[in-house]
Amino acid sequence: MNRILLAALAALCMNSAVAAKDFVVAHVYDKTGPLEAYAKQTQNGLMLGLEYATQGTMTVAGRKIRVIEKDNQGKPDVARAQLASAYADDNADIAVGPTSSGVALAMLPIAEEYEKILLVEPAVADSITGEKWNKYIFRTGRNSSQDAIANAVAFDQAGTSIAMLAQDYAFGRDGVKAFKGALKNAKIVHEEYLPANATDFTAGAQRLFDALKDKPGRKIIFILWAGAGNPFKIADLDPKRFGIEIATGGNTLAAMTPLKSLAGMEGATYYYYGIPKNPINDWLVAEHQKRYGQPPDFFTAGGMSSGIAIVAALNKTAGNSDTDTLIKAMEGMSFDTPKGKMTFRPEDHQAMQSMYHFRIKNDPSVPWAVQDLVKEITPDQMNVPIQNKR
Repeated sequence: MNRILLAALAALCMNSAVAAKDFVVAHVYDKTGPLEAYAKQTQNGLMLGLEYATQGTMTVAGRKIRVIEKDNQGKPDVARAQLASAYADDNADIAVGPTSSGVALAMLPIAEEYEKILLVEPAVADSITGEKWNKYIFRTGRNSSQDAIANAVAFDQAGTSIAMLAQDYAFGRDGVKAFKGALKNAKIVHEEYLPANATDFTAGAQRLFDALKDKPGRKIIFILWAGAGNPFKIADLDPKRFGIEIATGGNTLAAMTPLKSLAGMEGATYYYYGIPKNPINDWLVAEHQKRYGQPPDFFTAGGMSSGIAIVAALNKTAGNSDTDTLIKAMEGMSFDTPKGKMTFRPEDHQAMQSMYHFRIKNDPSVPWAVQDLVKEITPDQMNVPIQNKR
C-alpha cells in the first residue's frame, strides 16, 4: 500500500512539474539584415506585450513564459532551419515572426511539419493567410488587403489615375494586387517593380511620370516600400510639373521623416502612436518613452499585440499548451491591443483590426511627419477577402 501511495505521489509531482514547465516562445526574426530596424521594434513590442498582459510576472496559469531569440538574417533558408530547431531542439510551444514576407512564406511549411503554431508578426503578404496558409498559422499583423482597402478610402475616386511603385518581392506584388482589387473607381495605369535594395529611383521615376503625365484628372504615384532605400527622393525630380502627387501608406517614424514636406497628403496606416485612444496604448506610449526616450513605432504596436495574444490564449486554455487546444482557443478569439480590439478570424486566422485614414501635418516639434487622424476604419467597414483554401 505504501509503495502504491508513493507511486501515486510521484506521479502527481511529475504531472505538476510538467504542467508548470516554462512556456517557450521562439521569436524567429530579422535581427540583422535589411529589415533589422523593423524587427527590433517588434522584439521590443513583444516583450512589452508579454509584460503588460501578465502584469509584469511573465507567468500565466502558473507557467513561466520564456522567450528565445533566433536571428534569421532576413534569409528564407536560415529562417526555415531556425524555426525547425526552435520546435525540435528548444521545444518551443509557439513561434513569432518574421519581418519579411518572403521569409515568412518559407517558414509556413515548417510550422505545418512540426504541427506547432507560428504567429506571424509583422509580415504582410496576403498569401501568408491566403493560398500558402495552413491551420498552424495565425497573424496579428495586418495583411496586404487590409492596407489596400484602407488606402482605397483615401484615393478611390472616379477620374483618378494611379501608378504603383513597389518592391519586387511578395510584399510589393501582393500589395499591388490587393490595392487593385480594392479600387472600384480609380484606375491603376502602371506598375513599377524595383529591387528591394534599390537606391537609384531615377529610371523608375521617369517611367512613372511617362505613364501619368498625359492622363486627365487626379494623378498619383503610390509607393509601397519597406526597409532601406528612399523612393520618396523622386519628389526631388519635381513630379508636380506634371500635376502628379506622391502618396503612400503609414510607416515607421524614420520612413515618415522625408514626408514632412508633403503636408496635406492623405493615406492609411496600421498604427501611429498618437491615434488610438485606449488604456493599453496610453501605457505603451508612456512606458516606451520612459524606457527608450521616444514614442513607440509602427511595428512596436504589432509586437505588443502578438505578446498580448499569446497570454490571452494561455489564459483561455488555463495554461495548456497542446497545439490543437491552443488553436481551438485562438480561433475567433478577441483580445485588446494598443490598436483596440483584434479578433482572429476563424476561417484564416487573420486578425481583424482597425486601420486609420490620416492626413500629414508638418509639426516642427518632431522630426517625422505627423499623421493626423481623419477617420478610423473599423473591421466591419472593410470587406477583407478570405483567400485560403480551407
